[in-house]
Order: sequence, then C-alpha cells, then structure tokens
Amino acid sequence: MRIAVFDTHPYDEQALNAANINGAHTLEFFEERLYDKTVELAHGFDAVCPFVNCRLTDPVLHRLQQLGVKIVLLRAAGFNGIDIVAAERLGICVARVPAYSPDAVAEHCFALLLTLVRKTHRAYNRVREQNFSLDGLEGFNLHGKTFGALGAGRIGQCAMRIAKGFGCKVIAYDPYENAQIAQDVGFEYVPLERLLEESDVISLHLPLTEQSHHIIDAAALARTRRGVTIINTSRGGLVDSQALIDALKTGQVGGVGLDVYEMEEGVFFHDLSDRPLQDDTLARLMIFPNVLITSHQGFLTREALHAIATTTLGNASAFERGEPMLNQVKTS
Repeated sequence: MRIAVFDTHPYDEQALNAANINGAHTLEFFEERLYDKTVELAHGFDAVCPFVNCRLTDPVLHRLQQLGVKIVLLRAAGFNGIDIVAAERLGICVARVPAYSPDAVAEHCFALLLTLVRKTHRAYNRVREQNFSLDGLEGFNLHGKTFGALGAGRIGQCAMRIAKGFGCKVIAYDPYENAQIAQDVGFEYVPLERLLEESDVISLHLPLTEQSHHIIDAAALARTRRGVTIINTSRGGLVDSQALIDALKTGQVGGVGLDVYEMEEGVFFHDLSDRPLQDDTLARLMIFPNVLITSHQGFLTREALHAIATTTLGNASAFERGEPMLNQVKTS
C-alpha cells in the first residue's frame, strides 16, 4: 500500500522504515498534521497514518474518500481526533495501536511523580549553579501513601504495579470493573468520589470521551485531599486546566505532573523556543515551581516506537490481504 504518514518526526520515520525493511509498503512522510488544510497531501495514497493531534473530521474524511483513501492507520491508542461515525458511513476503515507499550507510559508517570515529590528538577538546577543548599527541597515518601488510578486499563495496571512496589496502598476507579484484574494486580475498585477523597496521588489513565472530559474539574479538585499530587499521562482533556491553576494557587493541589495538555495541538512536538508562547493558560502553568510539564513523551521509548510501527504496518498488511481487522475502531 502507498501510505502517507502525517505529523512525523525523525523517530517516527526511523521506526516505521525499520518495521518496513522488507518493503511491503511504500511510505511517504509529511511533517504536517492531517486536518482540513493539509488533506490534499493524501492525493494518490491508499492509506493515511495520522498521530494524536491530527483532526480527521467529517469533511476531512469525506475528502479522503474522494481521494481514494481506504484506511486510516492511527499510530496511537486514542482516537478522539477521528470522527468514527463519519468514517463508518464513508466506508473508511480506522485501525489503531491499542497497546504498544503500557510500561513506557506508566514508567514516565513515575518519572514525573518522583521528580515532583523529591524536587529533583529544582535540585538539579541549583547544583549546576553551585548552590548546594537543601532549603526548600523537602519531599515526602511514597511508601505508605494512597495511589489512586483513574482508569485500570493496561497502562493503569502497570502504574499500579509500580506503585505497589513503592509500598503504596492502591485504589482505582474505572467505569468497567474487572474483579480478576483487581485480584491479580492487588488493588480495590472504589467510586470516583472516594478515590478523590482518599488519594495522596491521583494518576490519570482514562481515554478521552464525552463522559471523561474534564473529569478533574473544580468540583473534583475541591473533594481531594489538600496538597494532593496529580499526574496526567493520558489525555489533556481529562483535566480542566483553569480549575487546576485555581487549585494550585490555593494549595489544594500540591504538585502536578503533565505529559499531556488539553490545548497541546500545535504546541507539543514542536520547537517554539524562538517565539513567544501564545497559550496564556499553558504559560501560567509553567510558572508554578510545583508543576512539571513534558511534551507528550510518555510513549517515546525504543520499545514503544518499535511496537507502534510494527502494529501500524501489520494493520495495513491485514487490510490489504482482506484479513480480519483485530485493531479496527468501530462505533459498536
């Protein structure tokens, strides 16, 4: 198949080319995100391969159909940027990578968490300036704390296993409970309200849906323990950013680690160091000393990139051969 790969960076190109070493498909890489203003780049291709910040709306999908595109090969797990109903109506198959490396994202969650609770980012900068004072660097032990996972899917399970290794009590909220998973991992399902009230650390691992949008809002934050630490390595839209800022200002939230941000499109994955940041909310978040932000890099390990590329091209091959599409996204 001829595949147009959008929103690409050198690591994407390297991983996909390595997975396509036998030349089963023809890949062409575009730095541009796929949306209404770039859709014409898909002319002459059988498939498009977008990433998380591409926007495949009804009009974009309609144009893709006119251009002869038969399948959308999403190289990510989340598909909130694609109008699945429109794709089905237009006869365009949408396939994703449901589980590329849950360990990669869960481990990044703890990279953020440990940096925050032990203030190693501040200590690193101090020592580079030959300031060896420990004043203001007091942290807290994770051992004995309550780790609340919002979402108990593959990534959430990995995060909870790590939390148990630190000696945390682990609880989870998930709209779809699985007693066997809870027993195997060793956590307790609790209602959302109880998780908010009892957790010292709240880690988000839910997909972004209409129901989960802004699940962490002003009302939710008001129910949390004062000084709670919040980590989001899932989807930016799960958190109301303005409500988070307000809670940081009052001290209701004691620390925040974000690998995702609800308005990250057009910002994350790009070098904007030579221009003023236009997003006032993001700029405000970055001012807080107890907020740590990374640019959606939780997936960025060699193992995860290999799995993403292999599964993406495997989806293409299965579609081309008319085989069952195990990773197809459907409305029902």
